[in-house]
Amino acid sequence: METTPLADRSLVPGGPHHNAGPRASRSEQHVIAKVSRHLLWFLFILFFFSFLDRINIGFAGLTMMKDLGLSGVQFGLATTLFYIAYIAFGIPSNIVLTRIGARKWIGAIMIAWGFASTATMFASSPGTLYLLRILVGVTEAGFLPGILLYMTYWFPGAYRARANAMFMIAMPVTAALGSALSGYILALDGTLGLKGWQWLFFLEGLPSAILGLLVFAYLRDVPEKAAWLNPEEKRTLSHILAAEHKTDPVPHGESVAEKSLLGELLSPTVIKFALAYFCLVNTLAMVAVWTPLIVKSFSAGASNRTVGLLAAIPQICTIVAMIWWGRRSDRKQERKWHLMLPMLCSAAGWLCTAYSTLPVVQLLGICLASAGSYTAMSIFWTTPDHALSFRARAVGIAVINATGNIGSALNPLIVGWMKDLTHNFSAGLLYAAALLVIGALIVAVLPIQAKRPQHAELSNNAR
Repeated sequence: METTPLADRSLVPGGPHHNAGPRASRSEQHVIAKVSRHLLWFLFILFFFSFLDRINIGFAGLTMMKDLGLSGVQFGLATTLFYIAYIAFGIPSNIVLTRIGARKWIGAIMIAWGFASTATMFASSPGTLYLLRILVGVTEAGFLPGILLYMTYWFPGAYRARANAMFMIAMPVTAALGSALSGYILALDGTLGLKGWQWLFFLEGLPSAILGLLVFAYLRDVPEKAAWLNPEEKRTLSHILAAEHKTDPVPHGESVAEKSLLGELLSPTVIKFALAYFCLVNTLAMVAVWTPLIVKSFSAGASNRTVGLLAAIPQICTIVAMIWWGRRSDRKQERKWHLMLPMLCSAAGWLCTAYSTLPVVQLLGICLASAGSYTAMSIFWTTPDHALSFRARAVGIAVINATGNIGSALNPLIVGWMKDLTHNFSAGLLYAAALLVIGALIVAVLPIQAKRPQHAELSNNAR
């Protein structure tokens, strides 16, 4: 791909389109750079706390399980119930977002899940923990699919790959910083009469509610309502997005009129995307929920603070891998192999952790598993919109995300059951590795262009 001034500062084209001429290129690059500077850092912070509220139960489990008398199955069930609620409310949440706007809806759900996550500090039994995690799942369900949809309103397909990657790096950053931070917060055990895990939910849950208030003031639903864009910038961005919508993809080459919305959502292509994501998300859940306990299992005698620092190492590796691999995928304009290879790398990582008896090799395996799975996720979300028309995008993204997150719901329960049965994590790691291999095979038959053209005419309207 040709190097542009924008590539050094923000985003470079990551999709199938390129500008029609030098004048269009300069104006487009300017407005996308401005949108990137205004939105991406804020969306990154929102996702940071969203993901932190989702994974902090993994660290809370280091002491919560004993305090509440939870077995591995009961602890896994708490996370499973979270994801069941998350799955059930993801699609309705995206529908509401399209009706009332992203600013109002995302702000409202952030406030709601912030308070729900904070309230988890009051769990006193397995039953109350289940109820509170269900509430967090219900309130947080619409955030990720909502933001993915919201970004399609601001970033043309040619730039959305890098935008998605910059946004999704929040996951490993959160896991890395959250790992180290959570270990220190657990050391507050006994302060003001609260357990360490209670401090964890309080200090990591409340910021989401505060950020929800800031969403109302900072976000705007569409470019036309952005006071920080001048009229010419609004016209440029609107023309690019409008041109993109005129070339909506529809599976099997049918026209929008010939293909019903339900038929499009249930097409074999969308089902394959959903199944591939299901296989991938199992490992994402494995990394997010079980890493602290897996690390502790081969670090006997280590303090919770040390476990937190060790658990941060795989996430640091993941951040580096996501940036490097995402740029490589954009430079090569290739998606299929850049999705399959990280999935297979992640599977190999789980096998290393399962079969090795050396702690260093086991930690290296977790690094491979984490880097591979999160890198694959950032590449994955550059592809489904090419199989969905604009009208189906809101529900389609939510359907794929919800189906994938069934894996998040099942993984804690299945891995917890396997751990109770075998008294170690090896069987659960093999389960995750097998699904990754299956997912890679599904990706192999997905209609993703092996190599996209580096230049394609966008539209003369993009000026």
